[in-house]
Amino acid sequence: MEFRATQKFVLSSPKKLREVVALIKKLSPTEAVERLPFAGKRAAKPLEKVVRTAIANAKQKEVNVETLIFKEIQIGEGPRLKRFRAGARGRAKPYKRRMSHIRVVLTTRNDQISKSKSQTNSKTVNLKEEKTD
Repeated sequence: MEFRATQKFVLSSPKKLREVVALIKKLSPTEAVERLPFAGKRAAKPLEKVVRTAIANAKQKEVNVETLIFKEIQIGEGPRLKRFRAGARGRAKPYKRRMSHIRVVLTTRNDQISKSKSQTNSKTVNLKEEKTD
C-alpha cells in the first residue's frame, strides 16, 4: 500500500532541496525525520514536514511505521517569481525566485518484496512460453 504526501509552492529552489534528499533517500522515514533537523540546510524543514505528513497518513491506515520505506521522493520545479535588484547607474538586475513541489511516496517493505517477486516470476513465465514456441 502506498502513502503519499505533497507540498507545493515551497520557496526554495529544487537544486537546494535535491541536495537534502540525497542525504535521506537511503534511510527509513523515521530515521530521516530524526536526521533532517541536523542537516544544516534551510531546505530540510519543508522536506521534514512532508515526510512527517506521509508517516501520519500511514498511521491513519494503522500501518506499522517501522516497516515503511521510501518508494519515491520527487522534487519538481514550481513557478518562478521574476524580481529585480538595483544595479549600477540606475539599472535593474533581474533574478528569479524559484519554487519547488515536493512529493513523497512511502510503501511497506512487504509490498516492495512481493512486487519484486511477482515481477521476476512473470519474466520467467514469459521466457518459458517463448522457448516452447
